[in-house]
Amino acid sequence: MSRLELIGPQGLRTDGRRFNELRNMNCKPSVLSQADGSAYIEQGNTKCLAAVYGPREARTKAQVLHNRANINVEISLAPFSMEERKKRSKSDKRILEIASAVKQTFEPIIMTELYARSQIDIYLQILQFDGGTVQICINAATLAIIDAGIPMKDYVCACSAGCIDDEPVLDLNHLEESNTPELTVALLPKNDKITLLQVKKDTYP
Repeated sequence: MSRLELIGPQGLRTDGRRFNELRNMNCKPSVLSQADGSAYIEQGNTKCLAAVYGPREARTKAQVLHNRANINVEISLAPFSMEERKKRSKSDKRILEIASAVKQTFEPIIMTELYARSQIDIYLQILQFDGGTVQICINAATLAIIDAGIPMKDYVCACSAGCIDDEPVLDLNHLEESNTPELTVALLPKNDKITLLQVKKDTYP
């Protein structure tokens, strides 16, 4: 599909949005009673469930950090989350890349120095996929960490952007990010700083 087909004759994108318009967002904290913190987020047709456990004792000695807490991030895709119904394991390259991006985002933000020799586990499951995997994982994790009462230097907000027909567009859906390079930015609103800047040129996830 060419980029021209991503924008209709009235200047609207395939899902009816304008260039600078975000998808509708629905957020629900405290959705899992057994987790220390949890959240559910919908951004358009992409849906994510986040669960946070800890700070708690590290599962292995190899995970112990003597001066701060270790952050562990695991991501999974529900079998019904994508039209292709591809089976993805936790060792899938794309899954590992997303988990690494989430970990890199929160390591300098969570006040891990308060919980030396402990572990904070962040579990994220994509229930439905329509683009913006990294941003929704970061946004869901932020809410779940807040819900768990874990101190952070600032909260994190993430969004993707791209360029179609020389016009910048925000919050790419799957069709858009499959046909144009994608930039994902995670911001710290209070400190006015960027904690993640990631460029992808291929399909997500």
